[in-house]
Amino acid sequence: MQHADAVSGWERLRRRTRHGDLLFWLIALSFAVLVVGLLVAIIAVTWDGSAAARHEFGFGFLTSSTWNPVKNQYGALPAIYGTVMSSAIALLIAGPIGVMIGVFLAEVSPSRLRMPLSFLVELLAAIPSVVYGMWGVFVFIPFFRTWIATPISERFGDAIPLLAGPVTVGRGMLVAGIILAIMIVPTIAAVSRDVLSVVPTHQREALIALGATRWEVIRHATIPYARAGIIGGMMLGLGRALGETMAATMVIGNTPRIEGSLFAPATTAASLVASQLPNAGSEMHSSALILVALVLFCITLVANSIARLLVWKVQRGSGGKA
Repeated sequence: MQHADAVSGWERLRRRTRHGDLLFWLIALSFAVLVVGLLVAIIAVTWDGSAAARHEFGFGFLTSSTWNPVKNQYGALPAIYGTVMSSAIALLIAGPIGVMIGVFLAEVSPSRLRMPLSFLVELLAAIPSVVYGMWGVFVFIPFFRTWIATPISERFGDAIPLLAGPVTVGRGMLVAGIILAIMIVPTIAAVSRDVLSVVPTHQREALIALGATRWEVIRHATIPYARAGIIGGMMLGLGRALGETMAATMVIGNTPRIEGSLFAPATTAASLVASQLPNAGSEMHSSALILVALVLFCITLVANSIARLLVWKVQRGSGGKA
């Protein structure tokens, strides 16, 4: 019996190696382990580099609004607030626009325009963030300050604190949110187009046979079927907005304070680290910035976990479709 088991085991191993299955399995496993190893290495480096700040400030680092390198007083709350608020603004603006672009490309666009427009959308996603930031500084901010921010703050600022002025430089939270929205629209649009394009034809034909209009087919058949993929694309865009560095650094103002107005300068975790880490004047300053980076990593991890949970719940509710 043992001899037969040994022979059968050897035979299985020989069959796997003969066609390269074992070699392919080992290569795939090594790359999977490499990804996990890189994640663990990032956590270990940021955890070790932030030891001094964690020991000095503890959990109060997350709730303190003071950021004064001269006095070695540091708090991450302004960076956390700026990161979450600017990303939320970007997602609120880019989410509906990106999904509608995807619907147009997949369902409405004439066939002769679908390929060129899809190429342009993907090209927008490939533009470096520094180009978006430069366009924001030299083109969008002067226009926004003169024609949008100043009139709105003068008319509604007294009644709505979020729109209060004065608007001086023009760089601020709302500008950063709009620039981030422009940056993540192509990502959301491309993913939405792809998931809508693979919706089975019979989903549409069933409603068309019942006399539904094109809008009703899109609303009641196509979008619900691809809902999980659309949510995944929006969360992918949110992840890019949370971690965006150069564009946010150039347009948000880099002021580590929490202001009540969306027109006031602010900061994000990524822009704070990028702007101050090269010129950190003390070990505590560097440690505090690394701790901010660790906090940003945790925020991104939580956002991705929530996104995965939402996609799972949507897939479960729709029978695992899309």
